[in-house]
Amino acid sequence: MAENYLITGGAGFIGSNYADHLLGHGAQVTIFDNLSRRGADKNLEWLREKHGANSFELVVGDVRNPGALDDLALNAEVVVHLAGQVAVTSSVTDPRTDFEINALGTFNVLESVRQAGHKPFVIYSSTNKVYGEMSEHKLVELRTRYKYARLPHGLPETQTLDFHSPYGCSKGTAEQYVHDYARIYGIPSVVMRQSCIYGPRQFGIEDQGWLAWFVIAAVLDKPITIYGNGKQVRDMLHVRDLIAAYDAAVARQKKVGGQIYNIGGGPEHTLSIWSECGPMLEKMLGRKIPVKRGAVRPGDQMVYISDIRKAKKELGWAPRIGVEQGVHELVEWVRGHRELFD
Repeated sequence: MAENYLITGGAGFIGSNYADHLLGHGAQVTIFDNLSRRGADKNLEWLREKHGANSFELVVGDVRNPGALDDLALNAEVVVHLAGQVAVTSSVTDPRTDFEINALGTFNVLESVRQAGHKPFVIYSSTNKVYGEMSEHKLVELRTRYKYARLPHGLPETQTLDFHSPYGCSKGTAEQYVHDYARIYGIPSVVMRQSCIYGPRQFGIEDQGWLAWFVIAAVLDKPITIYGNGKQVRDMLHVRDLIAAYDAAVARQKKVGGQIYNIGGGPEHTLSIWSECGPMLEKMLGRKIPVKRGAVRPGDQMVYISDIRKAKKELGWAPRIGVEQGVHELVEWVRGHRELFD
C-alpha cells in the first residue's frame, strides 16, 4: 500500500469509506472536497471520531477551479478522483454544471497531476453509463427481471461506447482524458467503470444511490416511487469490495497503468430494482412497503451487468459480499443511525 493518498470527493460515500480504510492501515490521507453533498459533514465527523481529530488533512475546494490541486498533487503518490456530479436526472436539467464538474473538473485534476512531474498513480471513478442504452443486445423478460439473451458473463469493456445522457457524455469525456493522459504523458492511471455501489455512509437520494434510498425510505417510512415496472436489473457491488479493487490496482500500478476495468458485482451479484429488491426489503423489515409508480426515466438501462473477467484476471480481484448480506448490513446501519437522516 502506498503511503500518501489524495482523494477528491473524499467526504462522500465512497471517499469517506476509502479514507477510513486507508487511515486504518496507516496511510497519510488528504481529502479534497467542496462539502456540497448531503452527509459530507457527518462523514468527516465520523472519520475524526474514529481516527483522531488530526488524522487526515482536509482541503475545502472545488475541482472546477484550475490549479486548485496543484500543491496537493506535489506530495501525492496516489490520486483517487471521486469528486463528481453523479445523477443522470440532474445532468438532464443542468447539463452545463454536469459538464463543468465531471469533464472540466477531471481535466483540471489531470493537469495538476501532470504538472506535479513525478507521475502519481491515478484512479478514476467512472460509470457504466458510458455504454448507453445498449439497445443492440436482445433482452428476455422473466417474472421478476429482464436478462441479456446472449451475454452470460455480462457486458465487457469492448462494448461500443454510446454516451447516453449529459451525465454519460461528461463521464465518458473525463475517462477518455484519463486514458489518453496515460498514453501521451505517461501518467499511470486506471479507469474504473463502476456499477451500482452501495453500503454504509451512503446518504442515497431518489436520483442517485437508488438502493440506499430505498432502504432509507423503507426504514423511515418515506414515500418510494418506482420508475418503470421494477424489473430493471443492476449488478450490485458493496463498497468494501470496491475498496479492495482500488487496493488491488494500487498494488499492481506498474502493470495496469492505462487500463480500463468494469468494476461491479458481475452476474453473481444482481438485483432487479423492485420486483426482487422490494420483497427482500419487506422480508427484512417484516411489513409491506407501499410504492408509487412512474414512467421510465431518460437514460435508464433495462439491464446492466458488468463482465468483470478482465478485472478478476489482471487485478486478482473478485466481489465477496453477497447482495442479501450487503442489503441486510445496510438496513441495520440505517436502523442504527436514524439520527443522521433527520
